[in-house]
Amino acid sequence: MFKVIKNNKKLRHGLVKTPHGVLETPFFMPDATRAYVKQLTNKETLETGTKALVVNTFHLYLQPGLAVIKKAGGVHKFMNWSGPLLSDSGGFQVFSLIHRNSAMGKINDDKVIFKSPLDGSLHELTPEKSIQIQFDLGVDMMVCLDDCPPNEFSRVDLERAVARTIAWAKRCKIEFEKQIKKRRLNGLKKPLLFAVVQGGAELDLRENCAQELVKIGFDGYGFGARPVDKDGNFLENILEKTAEFIPENSLRFALGIGTPEDILRCSKMGWDMFDCVIPTREGRHGRLFRFNKNKTYKTLNINNAKFLADFTAINIGSRITELKRHSLAYLHHLFKMNESLGQKLATLNNLEFYQDLLAGIRRNNKN
Repeated sequence: MFKVIKNNKKLRHGLVKTPHGVLETPFFMPDATRAYVKQLTNKETLETGTKALVVNTFHLYLQPGLAVIKKAGGVHKFMNWSGPLLSDSGGFQVFSLIHRNSAMGKINDDKVIFKSPLDGSLHELTPEKSIQIQFDLGVDMMVCLDDCPPNEFSRVDLERAVARTIAWAKRCKIEFEKQIKKRRLNGLKKPLLFAVVQGGAELDLRENCAQELVKIGFDGYGFGARPVDKDGNFLENILEKTAEFIPENSLRFALGIGTPEDILRCSKMGWDMFDCVIPTREGRHGRLFRFNKNKTYKTLNINNAKFLADFTAINIGSRITELKRHSLAYLHHLFKMNESLGQKLATLNNLEFYQDLLAGIRRNNKN
C-alpha cells in the first residue's frame, strides 16, 4: 500500500496505493469537511492540482446522515469525487465540543456521549462505531478514534489520554478487521487505517504511545492534537522525534498541519501527509499566498487599500485561467462588495499554491 522510493536525509518520496488512485508523498489534502470544498466545484478543485481530500466523520454523521450517504452509494458518489478520500474519526470535533462546554457530553473509557450541536439530540461514539461509520462512508483512508486533549492538559490528564488512545486503537483495529471480512474488501479495495500518537508536549508519552500503537500494527500513524504548546510555541522537537518513532515503512500523517512553513519543516522531518483548513479559510478572508522569485512566499491581504488600482494578475503563472486574467484590483473590488466570486478566486489561488508547494518538495527530493 505504501512504498518509500527515495530518502533525502529525513525527507521521503513515496507512493501510496488507495482504492481510488495512487498518491505521491509528501502530499496535502484540503478539508472537504461536509463533502465539499467551500466555494469550489470538484472540477475547480482538481484544477488546483489537488488529488485527495479529507471529509469529516462527525459532521457527515449528523448531516445529511448515514442513511442518505449509504443510499447514494458512499461518500464518493454522494459528492461525485473520483479521487482518494480520507475520513477523520470524529473524535477531534466531539472532544472539542465537550471540552468547550461540559454540558455537551461526557467522556469515559468505554465511549463518548454527546449532544448534537444542530438539534441537541443525544448520540454515542465508540471506537467501533467510528470505524463502522467510516466504512459506511466508503473512504480510502480512515483514522482510529483517539482521546484528543487540549494543550493545557496536565501530565496526569495526558497520561490518561494516551492510555485511552491506545486502548481505543486496539478496539478500532479489531472492528476494522471485522468490517473487512464482512464487506469482503481485499487487495486494493481495502482501505488504509491510521492510529494517532498522543502525548502533548511530553516526549516520553509520545514515544510510549507510538511504541504501543506500532505493536498493534497500522498502515500509518498520525501526530495527534495541536502542534503547538499551551503558549503557542511550535513543537518542533516533539514533531521531529515522533516521526522517528514511526516505522520507516509506515505513513506519517501530520494532522492539521498547517502553514506553508510548518509543512516545509515537517516534510524535512519525514512527515508524508498534511491536511489543514488554512488555505481555504484564509482565502475566504482575503488572504492570499504567493511565491516570491526566490521560491520563498508572502501573504497578501487583498482587502488592503494598496490593491485598489493594482492591475497585475492574481497569479500570472497560474494554470487556472481566471487567476491569470483577473487582476488584484478586481479581486480587491470583489471583496469590498462581499461578492462570493472573490472568495472563490482566492481559494483557488491558495489551493494551487499549496499543491505547487508540495510538488516542489517532491521534485527537489527526486533530484
